[in-house]
Amino acid sequence: MKNLDQLRHELRQFAADRDWDQFHSPKNLAMALSVESAELLEHFQWLTETQSSELSGAKLADVAKELADIQIYLVRLADKLNIDLMQSVSEKFAENCKKYPADLVRGQSKKYNEYPPHVIEQTAADLK
Repeated sequence: MKNLDQLRHELRQFAADRDWDQFHSPKNLAMALSVESAELLEHFQWLTETQSSELSGAKLADVAKELADIQIYLVRLADKLNIDLMQSVSEKFAENCKKYPADLVRGQSKKYNEYPPHVIEQTAADLK
């Protein structure tokens, strides 16, 4: 199993070996990431909730490839922008834990600002 630093290094080398770095601007990588995300969505289009959880082996393999493409572009974009992706994930996760305190939002799927005022007030106070 590779860690994120190894993957980033391999993706840099892959692009360099092909002289593709010239095409890997943040704008282009963000656009490619969006395209790959849309390709992932195609696999779930028109499926029911149950069907989306019970993909066939072939369909699951296709979804895995789309997820890999997304990961590749995401890591490449973060690298081009000098963003420590794992640090960003850690910080965002901590923020989400504060925005969505389990004891106050359990079983609900609202955005943090759609909860009753006492939840929003607690969330705002926790984020300070």
